[in-house]
Amino acid sequence: MTAAEPSGGTRARWIGAGYAAQGLGYAAVVTALPMFKERQGLDDALVSAILLLVVVAAAGGSLVADAVAARLGSRFALAGGLVTIGVALGLTTFHTPTAVFVAVLIAYGVGLGTVDASLSMQGVLVQARLGRSVMNRLFAAYTAAAFIAALLMSAFVASGAGAGVAVGVAGGFAVLVALTGWRGYEPARTVMPDLTGHRHPRDGSRRVVLICGALIFTAFLADSAVSTWSSVYLHDTLLAADSVAPLGYAAYQVAVLVSRLVGDHVVPRTGVVAAAGASLLVCAVGCGLVVAVPSVAVAVAGFALTGLGVGVLVPLAFSAAGHAVPGNSDEVIARVNLFNYGGALIGAVLLGLLSEPVGLRIAFLVPVLGLLLTLPVVRQLRRLTVAAPSQTVP
Repeated sequence: MTAAEPSGGTRARWIGAGYAAQGLGYAAVVTALPMFKERQGLDDALVSAILLLVVVAAAGGSLVADAVAARLGSRFALAGGLVTIGVALGLTTFHTPTAVFVAVLIAYGVGLGTVDASLSMQGVLVQARLGRSVMNRLFAAYTAAAFIAALLMSAFVASGAGAGVAVGVAGGFAVLVALTGWRGYEPARTVMPDLTGHRHPRDGSRRVVLICGALIFTAFLADSAVSTWSSVYLHDTLLAADSVAPLGYAAYQVAVLVSRLVGDHVVPRTGVVAAAGASLLVCAVGCGLVVAVPSVAVAVAGFALTGLGVGVLVPLAFSAAGHAVPGNSDEVIARVNLFNYGGALIGAVLLGLLSEPVGLRIAFLVPVLGLLLTLPVVRQLRRLTVAAPSQTVP
């Protein structure tokens, strides 16, 4: 490291700022859904169709991050994705024809997927540089920013400024972090065994992707259900006031933040398998409360319980994936990240489609079933051999 080069700790802080920008932007979008619905004249079915397009675009963005990271390094993917997100968020604040609005959200989806994958790549690389785990704390930056975004949304709506102001602030912050944080991102990249498309049959990467991907799928099934529909459920079904509706998502994010702040200490003591199993059960109980009791207070408590489980499960799965296959962590993380969008597809889109025939309250049974069905996968974590951190090159 030269005298002018940022230290590992400084790089971790800049990567944390990237997580914060992602969390601020995503939370601003999902808590603004009621405003978008009203302004654009959308019903729940059309919102679900748009969300499907965003999820597909985000999956494509994750593949973009994989390709860019292999050739240039994941910091290029991170900066480009943040700029894309910032510009798209800014454009959503304007009243436009529905076709234009959908196109803007698709662009946001590409940026979302690119940043999702590249942030986890950056996190694993900076862990290798530091020689200690920081993934939970990086995800905590995402969660803290998402919580702040939910409170900002509530405050702006209550004051009459409008949800668009909060979305615009989030977009500006994403661009600012991309431009000012470029030098602080991790410049290293993993050494890929083969960039021609061939795989070493014994590197175990496919098995790692399937096991960790199943956990990510279920975690984001619960996360997207709460993130996308908690505000709509509280507002439309339980008739909560406009200023109260975002608080369910805020409670969820507070719980996620708490679990991530203690995750680096708790998981090593309880073990990965026990932590993953407990996280799945806590999430299931949380979503089950939303179904069982149609009350604003109970629903907020249920969303909070769900957050406690998701907060541990996501960094746990990405950390295991990033270190299980030496020299190939960027590609493995990008492919595990694709399961994120499968979960988002079910959690966001299916709940919206079920909202008309059965109602959003009953639709929250979808994440409950998904969480319980994933429990057998947890035992497979014992068979993952966690190797030394991936080899990197500058």
